Amino acid sequence: MTASLTGALDFSLPPGLSAHEPPEARGTARDAVRLMVSRGDLDPLHHRFADLPRLLDPGDLIVVNNSATLPAAVRLDRLAVHFSTAREDGTWLVELRRRTSKASEPYGGGEPGEWLPLPGRATLRLIERETPRLWRAELDRDVKRYLRGHGVPIRYSYVERDWPIEDYQTVFATVPGSAEMPSAARPFTADLVAALVARGIGIAPITLHTGVASPEKDEPPYAERYDVPGPTARLVNLTRQNGNRVVATGTTVVRALETAVGADGRVAASAGWTRHVVTPELGVRAVTGLITGLHEPRSSHLLMLSAIAGENVLARAYEAALRERYLWHEFGDTHLILQS
Repeated sequence: MTASLTGALDFSLPPGLSAHEPPEARGTARDAVRLMVSRGDLDPLHHRFADLPRLLDPGDLIVVNNSATLPAAVRLDRLAVHFSTAREDGTWLVELRRRTSKASEPYGGGEPGEWLPLPGRATLRLIERETPRLWRAELDRDVKRYLRGHGVPIRYSYVERDWPIEDYQTVFATVPGSAEMPSAARPFTADLVAALVARGIGIAPITLHTGVASPEKDEPPYAERYDVPGPTARLVNLTRQNGNRVVATGTTVVRALETAVGADGRVAASAGWTRHVVTPELGVRAVTGLITGLHEPRSSHLLMLSAIAGENVLARAYEAALRERYLWHEFGDTHLILQS
């Protein structure tokens, strides 16, 4: 089946290019997934992720998200509840989904004040709609502890079976809180991190807890909790000052750093909630490169990629990815975008 790109934000994705399982289940090591490299006006180059140390320079900095993935889906007989985002008052944003033979699909039901019985004799109370898709709700016990006993990782129809929560963690995952895996960092391994450090490439963390995605329809990202610590902010500024690259690992890292950058172009320690949406009109000021997966047609993430790469570069890269049959989604292949 062929596909055509009609612009960087609108293309057809053949079903055969969805990664249905972790690469390890396909006989491929985590760091052996494919890596497409886009660098300015040059044609995309094709590597393996393990080649990353030689694709960057000593003095470059890779910023990673240390958020760990929760088993955020709780299944009932006919419905599933996806726990998305913890609020400061102890409530959570949740998505209700109707279970299907393959996975689940959006469910438009529910009423304010309704009580839903969950496994383990837990009860979830719907408070009010936060968005057309998400409810603000309250569980009658600690959510993270409850999910450890009764939740499973969120999966969508292109992933054909459940996989253990360990398959949804990155090597950097230390702070539990993400509804879905910050997947751009999944191909990193301990050996690859050691090779990067040995080459003189720095690695620094931020935290941003991802909410649930919207695979059935494009929606702008909503507020997410983040933390850019002081040492990471200083390393970003020093790297830029020295003329080296700041390479974000994932759109979550871009969102956090671009939230924390000031009018002077310097990143400051910052934490809280971000509603910042990176677009080509706003551009980027903190990052000069991005490690990312391959994103859905018309996704808001592609606006961010366009802001970093430029729409023509991004269109050429996605044409190459489709032609070379790269794999999409969280268990798929990867893309390194460098501005220079």
